[in-house]
Amino acid sequence: MKIVVIGGTGLIGSKTVTVLRGSGHEVVAASPKSGVNTVTGEGLKEAMAGAQVVIDVSNAPSFDANAALDFFETSGRNLSAAEAAVGIRHHVTLSIVGTDRVPGQGYYRAKVAQEKLTEVSGIPYTIIRSTQFLEFLGSIADASTDGSIVRLPPGLLQPIAADDVAAFVAEVAVANPRNGIIEIAGPERAEFSQIIARYLKGVADPREVVKASEARYFGGRLEEKSLVPLGEAHLGRLTLDDWFRLSHKKA
Repeated sequence: MKIVVIGGTGLIGSKTVTVLRGSGHEVVAASPKSGVNTVTGEGLKEAMAGAQVVIDVSNAPSFDANAALDFFETSGRNLSAAEAAVGIRHHVTLSIVGTDRVPGQGYYRAKVAQEKLTEVSGIPYTIIRSTQFLEFLGSIADASTDGSIVRLPPGLLQPIAADDVAAFVAEVAVANPRNGIIEIAGPERAEFSQIIARYLKGVADPREVVKASEARYFGGRLEEKSLVPLGEAHLGRLTLDDWFRLSHKKA
């Protein structure tokens, strides 16, 4: 099977490409670096020639709300047109758990727009909503830091390893389209502040973590379960401790 991975050189994309190629599929790792640009449409027709499946794990180049919305809407329309032209049988979009439950978070609103374009494209599809990646916990801490204090909103977190995300994405891509949403998450659920504190301790970072009711998550107000699945979800294998051990071995 020929599969095109949009964002195929990024964190999740590169791992997904590796999994799919290991299973014997012909995979195009599509990105601007490889001459495929979903915003301008450059290279899309050539990349999709003969393909049956398209996986979109791309990220907007900016976290700014307006820039992200423009990226996902333009990219989504160009992808839908190119896929319709070649008869793609399955489109997979990677999105975020709780993307429709965090008021004030502009990037999440942009992801909702991307999901809607996927749903109305006419291409058989599956939307995979994932919780935060373990690999991004450091960035979350950095964005919430004031001096030597990391101020985090109340609520729960259930982060998942990028390797587990890639495995799920690859599995879903070669299965029949769901024409709906499935959710994936890590095996551990705990307080946002506890997860980040464990991460910082694991990387020997001395910053102090404080739970603050007024704190925001990238500008968005969180409720207790804003960032975790509310119903059934497929769980990854790797806990935070497992992930640390594997990262240490690779290092």
